[in-house]
Amino acid sequence: MAERPLSPHVTVYKWGYTMTLSILHRISGLALSLALIGFVLWLLAAAAGPAAYARATAVLAALPARCILVIALLALCYHFYNGLRHLAWDMGWGFERAQARRSAVIVIVATLLSLAACLYLLLRAGAA
Repeated sequence: MAERPLSPHVTVYKWGYTMTLSILHRISGLALSLALIGFVLWLLAAAAGPAAYARATAVLAALPARCILVIALLALCYHFYNGLRHLAWDMGWGFERAQARRSAVIVIVATLLSLAACLYLLLRAGAA
């Protein structure tokens, strides 16, 4: 049997913004799954009583946990807007090159604006 390629690989295609956004969509979904585990652990600590909740709150107030929160919020905002873009594609809208490029820019800008709004609301003085 002759050796045949298994399937086209990323080396076959010219790298594009749609490939980048698609890969980021998958990565953000994975990040949200991990963030959900952290959220469930926080809820379990709240259900376990005041001492467990106080320990969990102390851990979550630390800088590394806040950085993880920012990453989770970024993943949430990006996954939401890019998911809307994928829904539009599922309905047959936005496949033209100019439309796809415009929707990519909209996803990135909307993600950054939403992240900035969430961070402002979460981290403003007196909110925590």
